[in-house]
Order: sequence, then structure tokens, then C-alpha cells
Amino acid sequence: MVRIKICGIKNSDDAHAVADAGADFLGFHVGLIGARSPLEPVDAGLIMREMPHGSPVAVTSVSEPDRLVELARKTGATVLQLYGDATPQQIAQVKAAMPSIIVWKVINVAGDEAIAQAKAYEGVADAIVLDKTRSDGARGGSGQTLDWEVAKKIVEAVSTPVILAGGLNPENVAEAIRTVRPYGVDVNSGVSNPDGSKDLEKVKRFIERAKGVMI
Repeated sequence: MVRIKICGIKNSDDAHAVADAGADFLGFHVGLIGARSPLEPVDAGLIMREMPHGSPVAVTSVSEPDRLVELARKTGATVLQLYGDATPQQIAQVKAAMPSIIVWKVINVAGDEAIAQAKAYEGVADAIVLDKTRSDGARGGSGQTLDWEVAKKIVEAVSTPVILAGGLNPENVAEAIRTVRPYGVDVNSGVSNPDGSKDLEKVKRFIERAKGVMI
């Protein structure tokens, strides 16, 4: 069954509600360039540590290994989702320093060149997240749907689990999963209110429809 990450969590109430709705991962924007729901590490950590269940993910543009290790320790995140320019070697340094940490590397999908980019992190990152660069050039949370056919090629080309992001919502997530057949899906704006808080009815529909697809 596909794994589900709800991103852009900004308060404790949303964290509890989203976890109770069945999300496997909850994402917190910490040091993410252009983030719509930014949090300081200490504030993200307070929310993460009181989550009833679900794995907390620190979504960040930080790429330096020592800063990533510090971020993980300050927040208590079990997963680092990297939108920055961290190289495979830098990711290996983070994992050597923190053997228990899970690292996801984001690949911005514009065309078939993303296949080679994803292959470069195979066997180093624990998962590859496919997203689309925002029109303003900022990293993360574009809300724009990427080319699912390219995403499907990446899933077929790499042995590393692939998580599909970019423009997903309750109306298209089932079709996306059937087309791409990813390990997981990642959504933010597709289940958010205008102020960035979570629309819990949309969250529940998204999770129900995603979990209802058998791949």
C-alpha cells in the first residue's frame, strides 16, 4: 500500500489531526527556501515530539552535512527531506554521523534528464522525491503537476523507493498512483487552506483515495 506524507504542518492541532487521519509521514518546513509554512527548528521540534504517531520529516534546503545533523538533533526528525544541493557524498556523511536517520533527496523533474539525476542518488538516499521547481525558482512546494510519464520512467529505472509530489490533490491522487506506481505520495497545497493550515476534510479524502489504490 502506498505511503502518504502530508507536508507543511505548522501547528500542533494540525499535526495531531493529520496523524490521526492516517498519514504515515508529517512534513515540517525548517530552513526551506521559499517555504509557505516556515518553522524555526525549536518550534518544529516541540510539535514533532508530541506527535501521537507518524514519522516527522524535516523538509529543508540545507545541504551541509554538519548543519543537517544539527537540524535532525534539534528537531527530533526521523527523516530529512533535502531540497538543497546535497551531493551523494554529503548524504553519505550525514548517514555516517547519524546511522538511524532516513534521508530523502528531492529531484526537480523538468524532463527526461531527471532520470539520470535520480540514478545518481540510487543506493545513497533512502528515497527519491519527485517534485517540480516553482515558477519563481524557489525550492519546494510548487503545487504544479509534473510529467507523470517521466516519473514512471524514474520508478522503473531506480531501485530506490520513489515518492511522488507536485500538484497532487484528492481528485487526482488515485490516477497518479495508478500511472506512476510510486512508493509514496507527498501533498501540501492540495490539502491546505489559504492560510496554510490543513483542510482536514481534504486530508481525509486524499488519504482514503490514496490508500484505496492497490499497486
